[in-house]
Amino acid sequence: MPKYLLGIDNGGTVAKAGLFTTDGEEIAVAGRKTEMLAPEPGHSEFDSEKLWQATAASIRAVIEQAAVDPKQIAAVACAGHGNGLYLVDKQGTPVRPAIYSTDSRAKDYIARWTEQGIDKRVLPKTMQSLWPAQPNALLAWIRDNEPDVLDRAGWALMCKDYIRFRLTGEIYAELTDYSGTSLMNVGTGEYDAEVLEAFGIAEMQHLLPPIRRSEDICGHVTSEAAAATGLAEGTPVAGGLFDIDACGLASGLIDETQMCMVAGTWSCNQYISRTPVVSEEIFMTSRYCLPGHFLMLEASPTSASNLEWFLTQFFEAEREAAEQQGGSVYDLVNGLVAGTKPEESAVVFLPFLFGSNADPDAKATLIGLAGWHTRAHVLRAIYEGVVFGHKAHVERLLRGGDISGSICLTGGAARSEVWVQMFADVFQTPVAIPSGTELGALGAAICAGVAAGCFPDYEAAVAAMVKNARTQQPNPDNKDVYAKKYERYHNVLAALGPVWGELG
Repeated sequence: MPKYLLGIDNGGTVAKAGLFTTDGEEIAVAGRKTEMLAPEPGHSEFDSEKLWQATAASIRAVIEQAAVDPKQIAAVACAGHGNGLYLVDKQGTPVRPAIYSTDSRAKDYIARWTEQGIDKRVLPKTMQSLWPAQPNALLAWIRDNEPDVLDRAGWALMCKDYIRFRLTGEIYAELTDYSGTSLMNVGTGEYDAEVLEAFGIAEMQHLLPPIRRSEDICGHVTSEAAAATGLAEGTPVAGGLFDIDACGLASGLIDETQMCMVAGTWSCNQYISRTPVVSEEIFMTSRYCLPGHFLMLEASPTSASNLEWFLTQFFEAEREAAEQQGGSVYDLVNGLVAGTKPEESAVVFLPFLFGSNADPDAKATLIGLAGWHTRAHVLRAIYEGVVFGHKAHVERLLRGGDISGSICLTGGAARSEVWVQMFADVFQTPVAIPSGTELGALGAAICAGVAAGCFPDYEAAVAAMVKNARTQQPNPDNKDVYAKKYERYHNVLAALGPVWGELG
C-alpha cells in the first residue's frame, strides 16, 4: 500500500494543505483564504476558529481531490508563520483573537527595552532582534491592556501549534518556532528565566508549553478532528516547523553552502550552520530542524505582500475579468513588467507597506514619477523595490560578502518568470526554483516523513522529495543597470530619513 504525507501551511493569507508521495510528487493541494482583522491601526488579528475551519476545509479538499484512502496517509505535520500570539485557556479554547506576525501594537515596549539596553543584554541568549509582534512584547502589552484576557489564558501558542492542537487535542511548543520568539536561550534550546525576567514577564513562564522537536510525534488525529478534516482517526501528527524551516527543507537546505530566499508576505533570506551567529546586525538566529544546526535569518515584511496590496487596491476589476476568462491577474501584471526595460525608468519604490528593514518609522514610497510613466513602470518599480529589499537583507546577513553558490527562491515571486529573472540579474547569481506549488506544505510533509519513519533523517528525506523545476541564469548585461538602481534606492532611503517620524 503506497504511503502519503500531508503537509499543512498557515503563512497568513491562505490556509494550505498538500498531499505528497514519499518521492516528493505533489498529488493534490488546496487552500482557503483567511481573513485578516484590523480592529485598530497597527493591529493584525485572526479569528482562531475561522483559521481552523479554513485549515480543515483545505485538508478535506486535498483528500477529496486525491481520492486516496485517508488511512494511507502515514503522518501529518504543520508549518506556520512565526511569532504573533495564539492565547488559549487550559482546555485550548482561544481567549482572544489570534495576533499575526505583522502586528505593531507593542512597538512602545520594543522602544523602551531598546532604550534600556535590554536588547543587548539578552542577545547572547536570544540571538535575535526584538520586534513588536514577538510574544514577549505582546504578552507585556496584553498584561497592561487586557488583564482579564491574561487571567483566562492557560497557554501561549504559535500558529501551527494551535492547528496541531486542533488535530490532536495535545498542547506542545516546538523548537524551531519557539527559538524565534526571544523567549528562549537559543544555544541550549530551553526557556530561560533570566530572559523572561529581563522583559518583565517572568510571571508568565507558566504559559509556555513543553518543548518538542519538529520530527517528534506530538499526538494523533482525534475523532473530532477526523470528522472535520477527513483524516483517519489515529493518524500521527509531527511537531512541525516554523515556516522558514519548512521552506528551507523544501528548497533542499541541508548544508552550509546554500542560500534560501522566501519572497512572500515576508522577505526571508537564510542559510544554516553548526555555528550560530550572534550579532546585532543579524535579524534572527534560531534552531533549525536539522539536528545540530542553526538558521541565520534576515527578514522583514517587505516582500511580495507589497504587490498583493497594490493589486487589491488598483487591479480588482482586472482580477475579476481575468478570473471570469479562466486566467490570472498575475499573468497581466507580469506581462506589463516584462514589457518594460530595466533602464527605461528611474522610479523607486520602497517596499515598506507592512514594515521596514531600514527604519522602524519608514513608510512605503513611490518616488520619481513623471507624467509619461505608465502603470507598467509603477509595477516594475514595485518588483525592483522588493528585490532590493532582499538584497539589503543579504548584505547584512553575509556582512557585505557575496553569495558563493546559487539562490533557491520560493514564495509568490518565484511563480513569476520576470521577477525571478530580476532576482538573478540584481544578485548576478543563478536562481533555482524548486518543483511544486506549495513549498511550505512540502517542507511540512518532509518533516512528517521523518517523524513517521519513512526516512532515517532529514538528509534522506530531502534527497528523496526535493527536486528543482528550473534554474534562471543572470543576464550580465543588466548588472550595471541594477547596480545603479540599487544605489539610487539607498540614496532615496537616506534622503527620506529625516521625515519618517513626521509621517506617523
